Amino acid sequence: FCVAGTKYCLTVHLFTARGESTSVTKKCATGEECHLVGCHRHGDSGHTECVSCCEGMICNVDIPTNATNAVFAVLQARRTSGGSRGASGVAALVTAV
Repeated sequence: FCVAGTKYCLTVHLFTARGESTSVTKKCATGEECHLVGCHRHGDSGHTECVSCCEGMICNVDIPTNATNAVFAVLQARRTSGGSRGASGVAALVTAV
């Protein structure tokens, strides 16, 4: 469980140009921290850092490896036909550019 104000799970994956993982960091994060999602090269080292965020219990099992899965995934309540909120949720992907 995360402390108040950090309701998202952030995963940072650092790997070499050959795809070998150097480090994986997982932590609770704020929405502001989750605006850093995506993959970025690290200078001359040839390393790439991919960052993903998600909302929900145990949502960050997989590690981000490319722009397709280095995203901000949030849960949204689904409305029923009567207009009231249902108990189920659907995942939505938000990509920050």
